[in-house]
Amino acid sequence: MPISVSKRRPKISQKTEPKKSLKGPRTCFNNICWFSPRSVLYLVPVTILLIFLVYLWSSSTTVISNDVVHICISSRKLNDLYCLTAGSHPGLRVPANNLTKPVSRDVLRSKEERSVVVRGKDGDKGFIKNETFTGDNTAGTRVSVLVQDSKPKKEINPNLLIDWDTETGEERHRYIKPKDENEESALKSLEEYLQIQRSWLSVGNNRGDPGSCEGKGVYVYDLPSKFNEDLLRECSDKVLWANFSSFLKNDGFGESIENLGKGWFRTHQYSLEPIFHSRVLKHRCRVYDENQAKLFYVPFYAGVDVLRWHFKNVSKDVKDFLATEVVKWLGSKKSWRTNSGKDHVFVLGKISWDFRRQVNFSWGSTFLDMQEMKNPTKLLIERHPWEVNDVAVPHPTFFHPKTDDDISSWQNKIIAKPRRSLVSFAGGARPGDPDSIRSTLIDQCTSSPNKCRFLNCTNGGCNKAESVMELFQDSEFCLQPPGDSPTRKSVFDSLVSGCIPVIFDPYTAYYQYTWHFPDDHRAYSVYINKEDLKAKKVNVIEKLMSKTLREKEDMRSYIVHELLPGLVYGDSNAKFERFRDAFDITMDSLLHKISKNL
Repeated sequence: MPISVSKRRPKISQKTEPKKSLKGPRTCFNNICWFSPRSVLYLVPVTILLIFLVYLWSSSTTVISNDVVHICISSRKLNDLYCLTAGSHPGLRVPANNLTKPVSRDVLRSKEERSVVVRGKDGDKGFIKNETFTGDNTAGTRVSVLVQDSKPKKEINPNLLIDWDTETGEERHRYIKPKDENEESALKSLEEYLQIQRSWLSVGNNRGDPGSCEGKGVYVYDLPSKFNEDLLRECSDKVLWANFSSFLKNDGFGESIENLGKGWFRTHQYSLEPIFHSRVLKHRCRVYDENQAKLFYVPFYAGVDVLRWHFKNVSKDVKDFLATEVVKWLGSKKSWRTNSGKDHVFVLGKISWDFRRQVNFSWGSTFLDMQEMKNPTKLLIERHPWEVNDVAVPHPTFFHPKTDDDISSWQNKIIAKPRRSLVSFAGGARPGDPDSIRSTLIDQCTSSPNKCRFLNCTNGGCNKAESVMELFQDSEFCLQPPGDSPTRKSVFDSLVSGCIPVIFDPYTAYYQYTWHFPDDHRAYSVYINKEDLKAKKVNVIEKLMSKTLREKEDMRSYIVHELLPGLVYGDSNAKFERFRDAFDITMDSLLHKISKNL
């Protein structure tokens, strides 16, 4: 157990000590003496040093744990917290946050006064009000920095930990408490892959001066039309309940929505492939000579190909036919063979599992399980957690701006929009799925009609983009439980609307979009563990009611001003100078990835 070193000042002894003479000139009058200016100047540095030592002592906490002494210093004006460790273990530097984009300290911390405490080995109880930072040192002792205030203390939620990597000093969020060694190993691999992907992120580009294209050539393969354009022409019967072709007009944006304003379209969640293709064709660094290329883009619409067979009784060979053909076609190219596909990228507008068909199932293709597909980068709306070359990019939203002004106008509109509802949920129940939390959320929402609005999507209630966007723009928080898979297009629709998403599964967002979301989820979302919801340990409405006005305003400001531009796919003729959209961030990071790995 840690032993806290008391900060209580020692009592002053009452004994009278002999007076010591002070050297130096002094003047006395009526038994009152004062020092000369020279003597006063001599005492100034000593006084400053004493004041500093008192301040340092008063703003720190010293804890002894086994053979380790930790001194943690905090300040309202410091951007970082530092724990200085003495003993047999290396020092641990604790940064305040580790975001992809800088966030003001107030976004993550609503309290001004803070104190830092440390707990000992696993199993020792600690208490927390707002935040938990933990890190394992080399001897297995867990050092936890806990934020406290004067309110009643709550026990730490073991399902949400924030670990500190002692080698890099980086923050690692842990949303799942492993049940066994296999799950612990899987989570460590997942975190490692996420950090690798974040190292590929290209940040800080000035859109007014994007720089030279030297060494950044992007080559677009001229594939036979059967791999892309022909698939779009044969899309009328792909989805049984809708004419999918109407969603793929306007370079994949779909039909325009006049009443929502400029740049709004009925965009389908599976339309990423033609959207991305149209933008790459106009990329400023596009080259037409393979020898000048750094990155090779393969415009194979594998997601549209898979979609056409989902609801038809055809053989597995038929489902894999085009995937096999495109790999053979690439195999004949010297550009493919030179680096074994490591400098190639595929954009797939569906989830990773649709391209990794299991042996005993008929759903999907085996495209991404082919040996030839291990090296290329695959951009998907939902990645495989344990495939480092699977990179998740945002789902297409309904908003596709063309200029900086389009983005700025929308930002100004939604930041000033009154939010009449605290919470909303647009979705349907999953009565046949015992693991689903949707029915519980619907029950809690409908039980508080004054606080929560429910839009039932079961019978097509969410088919109109206007209804969904109106609901989200009118809400403070938007509930985002998993559906058929962990990720949801709705997460991005809510963010574009300025509605703070409430996440229940880390695979919905936190383990996915490494290039477009910050590492620290607290800047833009609220996390509630779905297991706590299943066990009826939490009422979502009550938890969200506890959020302060300042917390909500800070999160919304970060979403609107920092995140939003990078979550939308601009028009195919977009010209951005002040912003980078989702496409720009993705392409810049792809080029950065290739330059680091080759």
